[in-house]
Amino acid sequence: MEPVRAVEGRAVPFGLKNVDTDLIIPARWLKTVTRDGLGRGAFEALRQDPDNVFDKAEFARAPIVIAGDNFGCGSSREHAAWALLDMGVKAVIAPSFSDIFAGNAFKNGILTVVLPQEQVDRLMEVAETDPISIDLDNQTVTTPFQDRFSFVIDPFRKKCLIEGLDEVGITLTHEQALIDYEARLKANKPWLARGTGLAA
Repeated sequence: MEPVRAVEGRAVPFGLKNVDTDLIIPARWLKTVTRDGLGRGAFEALRQDPDNVFDKAEFARAPIVIAGDNFGCGSSREHAAWALLDMGVKAVIAPSFSDIFAGNAFKNGILTVVLPQEQVDRLMEVAETDPISIDLDNQTVTTPFQDRFSFVIDPFRKKCLIEGLDEVGITLTHEQALIDYEARLKANKPWLARGTGLAA
């Protein structure tokens, strides 16, 4: 997982409330065996409209999406996070998120920023013409117009995002402890180690 310390650039002023995972990535895209290319299916229903915000040239590969309340509700499909990543999205700002989506986003290196509706409205306004900056170290969202909004994030999630640690990476931070345990198991209970590859 790529570390996330700061996200800067244009932000898609999406703003729609109650966006479910089926709207983010329709079910027909779930048959794929790879994450590559899922961005083509992201927001497919909305992108039927040639004037949709996602296909405007100024928002191509925008790293931030500004959404409405309850973003990512519906099913638990992790493909929603994968589709956003494939579009180039590294952060989503909204007044609230579905818990399951927020968890999937975190596990895939997408920062979810919760801000009050009035601050989201201000960022929607700025995003029409100017870039936005998110500083995870200082937990702030800023604009070129001196707007500065603070957000709260779980310390564990912050650490994992900054260090680029997914579940495998977190496990590997305990690699020496695992090696030591396996050595003790082999020495003290060799009958348990048989068939595990530790008895050799």
